[in-house]
Amino acid sequence: MALTRDFKETVKKRVERDPDFAKALFHEAVDLMLDGDAATAKLILRDLINATVGFERLAEEVHKPSKSLHRMLSSSGNPTMENLSAIFVTIKKVLHVKIDTTVTAV
Repeated sequence: MALTRDFKETVKKRVERDPDFAKALFHEAVDLMLDGDAATAKLILRDLINATVGFERLAEEVHKPSKSLHRMLSSSGNPTMENLSAIFVTIKKVLHVKIDTTVTAV
């Protein structure tokens, strides 16, 4: 059965009406990245960027071409820590959030 609505558009509309959803997406991306699932984290970041800041504005903020950012956050992309950090800083600014980390023994 075919989807009736584009996934990216669905995420964008949900983010627009529910800012906590955007924060939850960002939280999940950060958790996935720290837990070693970079591939899934990058895809979630792509959806979040499309739904919030957009790749053109992100490119201006991080001083990188938009196409490079798209490639970095593709499933086969390999962003440097510096680029990933710049992306996180921009998303934090747009969502008006900060990242707190806790290290616990397992």
